[in-house]
Amino acid sequence: QVQLAESGGGLVQAGGSLRLSCAASVRTFSRYAMGWFRQAPGKEREFVAAMNGYGSTTYYADSVKGRFTISRDSAKNTMYLQMNNLKPEDTALYYCTADPGSVPSLREREGNWDYWGQGTQVTVSS
Repeated sequence: QVQLAESGGGLVQAGGSLRLSCAASVRTFSRYAMGWFRQAPGKEREFVAAMNGYGSTTYYADSVKGRFTISRDSAKNTMYLQMNNLKPEDTALYYCTADPGSVPSLREREGNWDYWGQGTQVTVSS
């Protein structure tokens, strides 16, 4: 059973930065593709970013490209999302997700990811 725990959310002004963390309780962290999704009030959950097991390949939604950076530390079994130049439209509940093996080919579909955390709230004020 894979357990994921997000942290690092909070309230920040527009233009500010936050770093989210996702701690994974797995034996071999590199065997899992990892990703981030977010869900704003009244909206569907949407894909934000993903990376393969070794962190050599990354994917981003167009809305965050150039502002967000996904990374992972295998020694700590932890994934990160560095968010810079935050905008009010980034306000959402951010979820960590994991899937054994490669990043799902249809990575934007939440149903293609096996494991999910409980989420951490990010609020960006204007």
